[in-house]
Amino acid sequence: MNQPDAGLELSIVVPVYRSATILPELVRQVREAMAAEGLDGRFELILVNDASPDDSWPVIRSLAAGHGFLRGIHLRKNVGQHNATIAGLHHARGRIVAIMDDDLQHPPDALGDMVRALDQGHDVCYTRYLNRQHRWWRQAGSRFNDWVATRLLGKPRGVYLSSFKALRREIVDEVIKYDGPYTYLDGLILDVTHAVTAVDVVHRPRHDGKSTYTLRRLLSLWAKMATSFSILPLRLASYLGFLMAGLSLAMVVFVVVAKFMNPDYPQGWASLIAAVLFIGGVQTLCIGMIGEYLGRAYLKLNGRPQFVIGTTTWTERGADGGTRVR
Repeated sequence: MNQPDAGLELSIVVPVYRSATILPELVRQVREAMAAEGLDGRFELILVNDASPDDSWPVIRSLAAGHGFLRGIHLRKNVGQHNATIAGLHHARGRIVAIMDDDLQHPPDALGDMVRALDQGHDVCYTRYLNRQHRWWRQAGSRFNDWVATRLLGKPRGVYLSSFKALRREIVDEVIKYDGPYTYLDGLILDVTHAVTAVDVVHRPRHDGKSTYTLRRLLSLWAKMATSFSILPLRLASYLGFLMAGLSLAMVVFVVVAKFMNPDYPQGWASLIAAVLFIGGVQTLCIGMIGEYLGRAYLKLNGRPQFVIGTTTWTERGADGGTRVR
């Protein structure tokens, strides 16, 4: 982990995956936005290559050689957006740290507004998109994720948990203390502070290529949020168990009373099988939920790392100089 640099006002962390053709334009726009804000020489751009299968890392190395403000990190294996972001946060040195995507849907010229919002006394500044450019299923999934976060994490109402955000140095220092292998960044942030604000930004179309964010990744993100920062799913499983026990008892009473009142009461095979399958499904769901928690605890106890750094542009230690970080 790097020590904060008093001369750096802003660090910008960008996880990179399949964006080799976008990165030169991203660097250009960030440089121009920082110059317009009067931050020349007082910012850094950290590009974290999440083991991208394209030429992202050679492009990052080339850009870093020509721009003193750019620092690149190459991860040995793909760990996902949130873990790659944590890798960048470990090396961010600015007073304020911003996080943005690599596809230029997040406008770099909004960074100044985010910094000013934090200077008004807030700890975290999220962004509200004025015109979402995502597909309908992803927007629906984001709304569901937002609804769940309000109930599981105590997210302030009216704040959208976007991936484009800025944090104070003190919040970053608390967030990177987390050493679990399954990282959900917004859960970590909301565990530390509720002094959160938001600014409006224009959500732009992707500059090039296609999004790699799939429905499976969206479900995985929800699972991280639900099982890493709340015991509510386990509590719901307990409530469901009590409910099923009560319904079963009621059914037993009903069957016994019906049999006494009418000895010829027919035995319903279909209803019996339906009840068995329903109860078996509930039990399997609850056991799976418990297994998810136990699995995450097992991997953490075994020391599974959040990310493994292969090399960086400022050291280029090569294959024998990798850094393993939990």
